[in-house]
Amino acid sequence: MTVVKINAIDVPADSGDALAERFAPRADAMNDVPGFEGFELLRPEDDRTTWLVMTRWADEASFEKWRDSENFRTGHSRPEGQRPVGTSSEVWSYSTAVRSGR
Repeated sequence: MTVVKINAIDVPADSGDALAERFAPRADAMNDVPGFEGFELLRPEDDRTTWLVMTRWADEASFEKWRDSENFRTGHSRPEGQRPVGTSSEVWSYSTAVRSGR
């Protein structure tokens, strides 16, 4: 059963591109993590300022193992002097109830 984790990040309206620029170089960094199935950074297309980082996992244990890993800590650290783009965030957890497509 696929597990979906969504990190909802509130970003000032003029800072969204900066968030995308920070994610772009690391987009494929997770491909070899056991249980990781995919990642998407979703940009709001209306007047919202909440961006969504959506990851899919084979199971909860795979996500938890990654979350507790050095890989996670490294990927979530900022270079000295770099300020965060987001003003707040929260993680939402879902499982797939119905799926269509390939």
